Amino acid sequence: MPEISFALLFIAVFGGYLLGIFSGLLPGVHTNNFALALVAFAPFLADKGIPPFYIVVIVLSNAISHTFHDIIPSVFLGAPDGDTALAVLPGHRLLLEGAGAEAVRLSALGSAGSVAASLLFVLPLSLFFKAAYPFLEEYMAWVLLSVVFIMLAGEKGEQVPEQGLFAKYRYKISALFLFLITGFLGLFAFAREGLLSPVINFGTATVLLPLLSGLFGSSQLVISLFTGSEIPEESTSGLKLSQKRIMRGIFTGSAAGSLVAWLPGVSSSIAALLARLFVKEDFDRKDLERKNPGLEGPGPEGVKKAAETGKSGTSLFRDPEADPELLESSKEFIVSVSGVNTSNAIFGLVAFLVIGKTRSGAMAAVSEILGVGAFDLPTVLLCFFAVLLASLFSYFSTVYIGNNAHRVLRKLDYSKLCAGVLFGLAVMVLLFTGPFGFFLFLISTPIGMLPSFMKVRKSHAMGVILLPVILYFLGY
Repeated sequence: MPEISFALLFIAVFGGYLLGIFSGLLPGVHTNNFALALVAFAPFLADKGIPPFYIVVIVLSNAISHTFHDIIPSVFLGAPDGDTALAVLPGHRLLLEGAGAEAVRLSALGSAGSVAASLLFVLPLSLFFKAAYPFLEEYMAWVLLSVVFIMLAGEKGEQVPEQGLFAKYRYKISALFLFLITGFLGLFAFAREGLLSPVINFGTATVLLPLLSGLFGSSQLVISLFTGSEIPEESTSGLKLSQKRIMRGIFTGSAAGSLVAWLPGVSSSIAALLARLFVKEDFDRKDLERKNPGLEGPGPEGVKKAAETGKSGTSLFRDPEADPELLESSKEFIVSVSGVNTSNAIFGLVAFLVIGKTRSGAMAAVSEILGVGAFDLPTVLLCFFAVLLASLFSYFSTVYIGNNAHRVLRKLDYSKLCAGVLFGLAVMVLLFTGPFGFFLFLISTPIGMLPSFMKVRKSHAMGVILLPVILYFLGY
């Protein structure tokens, strides 16, 4: 490798970190967009005397920074990307309970903790997957089917006393219906991905943008409009989650993210589902009758009763004062999801180095710019140093933005804000994916509202990715 300039290394890390802030805060802009652009500019930069290694550092720093900052639009705007879709509901809940800044801080802590945890996992997982990778790839469909079975079997819905035999299984049937309808929507969309015709082209257009924006973003915003939600005047950033839950969230998220990084076609969102299995409380499901019989929603009656009981903003959720465990689990899941995304980004590099396979656009760019053969031990160590430095920068900026975003949003009318974000999501989908993507967005939004009416977990809507991936591994 060429002689290293630490000044240039620092500039490269800082440049990638700034790109990660930009891509993380703007829904629809992904690290892959910048990775592809850097691949295109690599020859030009090389002619200007900048070795390819520093471009790789920019790509890695961008990927890490993005995983820290992408939680912010999920919490404050309800606008997810593919990796934070499952965090929208618990993040939105925490925002409406005056803990939006805490949610962002917990996310930053989850990402930072996963960096440390991932470095501990590097050696044992590298040795394990180098030997076991072919076997796991062959049986991946059955692994994912097992995950789906556990998800469906664990769906309990509302706990109603003396419910009949059919009522006992009604919620599992509803969960299966939600999984299948979103799965067929995913199959329909992926089979026609060539119909996407973006007005503004940032790399390769993907159907995940309209699908996940509709299922997990706009659907929640529409529900918030129906239920008269408001952002509280105060927002706490202090950590009110036990150390045990924080450590468990970091560990489960890091483990899930590091595992799926080795597997083809398995994204961070599926790793988040795996981590979700370890969070006991069903925070993404209504349980109003048992805990709060005065709250029913959505709908006019629900809004009316919410107003009468003074529970504005919680008409779709259990009262956190009556059930503090609910908020605790929401917070733990935020930690876990963030750990998943950061760990997955780190182990994407490790998988590339160990088995020579790329699992993300960022790693494909690294392969294109430098190639796996160029990574000797000093180069690998410098890459990990760049990851640590980018993580340090990202932690402080994520916490700072989270602490101040609430003050800006509190000055706005929340209903108008939700309407504005809905309009923004629709425009973004139209610009980045074209008319067909906008059509998918319109279909996905009402489907994404179904879990609230059926009183089942919204995570079953990840069938939109899981079913196509399972069928892919089965050879269909």
